[in-house]
Amino acid sequence: MHKDIATPARTREILNKFGFSFKKSLGQNFLIDTNILNRIVDHAQLTGKSAAIEIGPGIGALTEQLARRSEKVVAFEIDQRLLPILEDTLSPYPNVKIIHSDVLKADVRAVIETEFAGIEDVMVVANLPYYVTTPILMKLLEEELPIRGIVCMLQKEVADRISAKPGTKDYGSLSIAVQYYTKAETVMIVPKTVFMPQPNVDSAVIRLTLHDQPPVDVVDEAFFFFVTKSSFAQRRKTILNNLTSQLPEGKQKKEQIQAALKEAGIEESRRGETLAIEEFARLSDALHPYFN
Repeated sequence: MHKDIATPARTREILNKFGFSFKKSLGQNFLIDTNILNRIVDHAQLTGKSAAIEIGPGIGALTEQLARRSEKVVAFEIDQRLLPILEDTLSPYPNVKIIHSDVLKADVRAVIETEFAGIEDVMVVANLPYYVTTPILMKLLEEELPIRGIVCMLQKEVADRISAKPGTKDYGSLSIAVQYYTKAETVMIVPKTVFMPQPNVDSAVIRLTLHDQPPVDVVDEAFFFFVTKSSFAQRRKTILNNLTSQLPEGKQKKEQIQAALKEAGIEESRRGETLAIEEFARLSDALHPYFN
């Protein structure tokens, strides 16, 4: 076995060897606790026949653990300065490929098809850069990739929003968007002390398991997401007020919005955060004929 990358001493040694300094703009915080890395990988439930996609491998701490437990790992790294480091730290693992690219601009489906040909089980496992967590997650979900799910570390506050239930302060359009595609669960909380440098916030690991079918059936997916977003535009406002101010020509079409709410069986005085995903589905379908 090779010496683990994820220890404070080894991390410092690697950073010094390459004269690496952290870039705030890239949200770089490296994990220095092997136990936590192993638990993250446990939650991904990989087998020797699985493949893993990683985003932002840093100096390879998580990549190494993934390489030991899966058939192949492909990691997207945006920071060119890390490429020679990764080449060095991951040299013992021939089943790892690093792609120098911004995952938000990458054709992830094409990468899966070429790199993981013949592998049935693909998981995304990542310690996501905090400043772009939501866009990365939404890209991976909206592109309906051939993956089983995503296990990722992110800000605890974002994890709380993703797994929130209706009627709670964390529940919002992000909760609904992620829960439309996946079963979302927070599987562990990670203290800030296990990172170098220490971030200002606590982190959490969430596991998103893709649904075979979305939990609700809607006429127009994009419109459904637009309606949910509009319903949370101002949290203190009623659903009627939010829809009236957010939907195109909403003020002129207030009567139609009221009719749609009635048809969906939703009181117009309710607030967006009290509606379950099934109610949003009924509402967006009822509104659809008036706005398309």
